[in-house]
Amino acid sequence: MSTVMIWMVVLIAVLLAVVVALSYRLWKLRQGGTAAIMRDLPAVGGHGWRHGVMRYRGGEAAFYRLSSVRLWPDRRLGRRGVDVVARRAPRGDEFDIMTEEIVILELRDTTQDRRAGFEIALDRGARTAFLSWLEARPSPRARRQSY
Repeated sequence: MSTVMIWMVVLIAVLLAVVVALSYRLWKLRQGGTAAIMRDLPAVGGHGWRHGVMRYRGGEAAFYRLSSVRLWPDRRLGRRGVDVVARRAPRGDEFDIMTEEIVILELRDTTQDRRAGFEIALDRGARTAFLSWLEARPSPRARRQSY
């Protein structure tokens, strides 16, 4: 087998793997979820916003960016580790990608390994779903007592 033929086989195998990976990502995005726009803090103006899909499963919410090629979620939020810090309307150049109906929640991830801040922009239905999921967490004071 010639060198050119070997390179062609390798190239076809790599392209096939990329197509399979992108198809899997598209399949995961189309399984459903809630539309969301998220960015990490600190951020300046309207920069850093990423469109995606938020999917809830038990005590975890997974955010899949639309423009990502990762096979796993781009961010995972644990229900017990997320606190709502503030709520605001879009301002300035954020209206380029958002409407007046959207509310931006500033969130803080309080888990030991992260301690990061971020913002999530949600419309009315998505905000209701997110806050319902968040408020359904058990109280930190609730503990099992063995008698």
